[in-house]
Amino acid sequence: MYYRIIIKAHILILQSCCFLLNPHALNISSQTQITVYGSKYTMPNNSPKLIDLMDDTVPGIGTYEDFNTIDWVREKSKDRDRHREITNKSKHSTVALLFSISDAFSGWLLMLLIGLMSGALAGGIDIAAHWMTDLKEGVCLNGFWFNHEHCCWASNETTFQERDKCPQWKSWAELMDGVSEGRVNVLNHFMYVSWALLFAFLAVILVRAFAPYACGSGIPEIKTILSGFIIRGYLGKWTLIIKTITLVLAVSSGLSLGKEGPLVHVACCCANILCHFFTKYRRNEAKKREVLSAASAVGVSVAFGAPIGGVLFSLEEVSYYFPLKTLWRSFFAALVAAFTLRSINPFGNSRLVLFYVEFHTPWHLLELIPFVLLGIFGGLWGAFFIHANIAWCRLRKNTRLGHYPVIEVLVVTLLTALLAFPIEYTRMSSSELISELFNDCGLLDSSKLCDYTGNSGSTSGSVNATAANGLGARLAGPKLYTAMWQLALALVFKMFITVATFGMKVPSGLFIPSMAVGAIAGRLLGVGMEQLAVHNHERDIFRGWCSPGADCITPGLYAMVGAAACLGGVTRMTVSLVVIMFELTGGLEYIVPLMAAAMTSKWVADALSRESIYEAHIRLNGYPFLEAKEEFRHKTLATDVMRPRRSDPPLSVLTQSGMTVEEVERLIADTTYSGFPVVISQLSQRLVGFVLRRDLFISLENARRHQDGVVSVSAVLFTECESPASPGAPPAVKLRSILDLSPFTVTVHTPMEIVVDIFRKLGLRQCLVIQNGRLLGIITKKDILKHMAQMANRDPESILFN
Repeated sequence: MYYRIIIKAHILILQSCCFLLNPHALNISSQTQITVYGSKYTMPNNSPKLIDLMDDTVPGIGTYEDFNTIDWVREKSKDRDRHREITNKSKHSTVALLFSISDAFSGWLLMLLIGLMSGALAGGIDIAAHWMTDLKEGVCLNGFWFNHEHCCWASNETTFQERDKCPQWKSWAELMDGVSEGRVNVLNHFMYVSWALLFAFLAVILVRAFAPYACGSGIPEIKTILSGFIIRGYLGKWTLIIKTITLVLAVSSGLSLGKEGPLVHVACCCANILCHFFTKYRRNEAKKREVLSAASAVGVSVAFGAPIGGVLFSLEEVSYYFPLKTLWRSFFAALVAAFTLRSINPFGNSRLVLFYVEFHTPWHLLELIPFVLLGIFGGLWGAFFIHANIAWCRLRKNTRLGHYPVIEVLVVTLLTALLAFPIEYTRMSSSELISELFNDCGLLDSSKLCDYTGNSGSTSGSVNATAANGLGARLAGPKLYTAMWQLALALVFKMFITVATFGMKVPSGLFIPSMAVGAIAGRLLGVGMEQLAVHNHERDIFRGWCSPGADCITPGLYAMVGAAACLGGVTRMTVSLVVIMFELTGGLEYIVPLMAAAMTSKWVADALSRESIYEAHIRLNGYPFLEAKEEFRHKTLATDVMRPRRSDPPLSVLTQSGMTVEEVERLIADTTYSGFPVVISQLSQRLVGFVLRRDLFISLENARRHQDGVVSVSAVLFTECESPASPGAPPAVKLRSILDLSPFTVTVHTPMEIVVDIFRKLGLRQCLVIQNGRLLGIITKKDILKHMAQMANRDPESILFN
């Protein structure tokens, strides 16, 4: 009874206000009934409705244009209203209760589908890339669809020592009769280069013709999208199809790139496409970004077989908004994706890890010194790579080189293939190289890296030669010295060719090339430390390291630590990097060396440059990304950043009444702003709210089409009640429903440090500046980014999407 009295009083007051403003608006003979809290009340038909939000939603309202930032606050408010409505309805209807249950379950179902789809695609990419990589060197006679390893597995004439040699696998020179022995290598080299050029040409042509967004790593753009930016088509179906195909071609061409970063992009494309089948995620950009955060975890999970590391990667490196619910769903999606990949078994080893290691020698405390040295090398390499790659990409962007992406890809591929073929460690794929470098030498290993000789001077291809004291078996043999020189050349080659490769118009990841550089450096240092310990095992410092019949040092461990250090130096990952590495290798007991190298690498790299490679590319491309890790330490105020400045024209605003449709449409046509403040009048400038440009344009267009009598001189109202109008005036267009009545505001004296924090933590698009209720200016996200660039002595005009 109490609520009914209050509601009746509110309705009477509202009717009185409307009558005072426009006595002709009430037609008592024509009335309508509304129901509030189960009771019916009578209101005039011609009076304004109580709340404009009760109107049917106009199609397009609440959506965003391309290359704009979403309104996180509005999106979360929409989701809360939707959830509240579903909950209230579920209390009164069984059908609504079932719908509520299905709505709650839809998120988990979506995660299941993303994991299955991403895992299946990743398995297909792994299998196809392995086969096409081997196709450059030869073909299997038993079936052209077998790669080299699978071809020789089926052979009965293969020995363990020479398991990569079998009569069923033929090189291209062996397939051609009449080729002299002296021309075999030349012909194989020619075929290797030809296949590489063909694969690279197909990759760049497909990207340019069908999906320009399919090039590159994708992680900088994913980070920007997750921060709220809209890039239409970047996660579309064509991008997914072309990226999947060209990723296989690019990896198979032998370019110094990996598939791990692009797999994050592939997983996010899968998530975006599947979101369209779920209304909750299709209509809410903030909810969709929660799904994309989980998809980023799925991408790393299928790339490395590291589900836990993938979740931490999404949390630490990629995501902008990561609530606890997203953490659980990311874990579930990564689990499903890893299970799917394990079921496909693309590596053929019945393991989920990409580089399985099994070291038998424990590490020693003093070995932390070379591990830290590897961390320093990783930090230096990371800083060098970021600086050199950004300089090369800026050169490509600002010169005519950027106009010929096909020629650039073919030239880099030609140089890579010509220089890589003569050296064994550059000719093999980066994944095979890392696996070789991580390997701990066994008794039957035929690798040159495992060529050790005993004291007697006899040389053996394995480590089964032992001396009386058990230490002579670890003396380096001639093949090991040859391997060291080849690895040193491979290190220089990989360091420079990766700089030119990353950023070309083909899918290109950075994880594996960075790990390859670190693994080579680590193996070189590991072998050096091993030989130093063997030759000086009687000294006090090494006496506890070497024992008869056991290895003094494990060079493969140094390769693993070096790989983590270089990857950390480039990406600045720490926690997720360590977890990914021990999931990747299965080396759980070596977490401390990995942690020491990762932290040292980050400290050194941060001392030289604060940005990771992804943040540097975000800044290079001018994406409006507000980095949460970067501190704002300047003592500026909101009045120093807001627009308009003193030399600028006055702020474009709308009044809550008094403007016509034609005036509003002219304001939209003459400006490019994303929204407009609404004030009481031009004279008072008292703030009422804020309206988005897209919502305003769609609403006016809808009114002209569907509302009778609307013409150019029709009044535009942002109030609940119509203002007095002359008899015979055309009907007004009421836009109260699209008006944000509670925009975020600050005063002119608010420190910019607080303003930046507000933008970061709430994901704002704009913030209005007021003084005593009067509107003075506006601060947008782009204004903040320009101000931060100016404070850092960078070009503020670079903060534009290009």
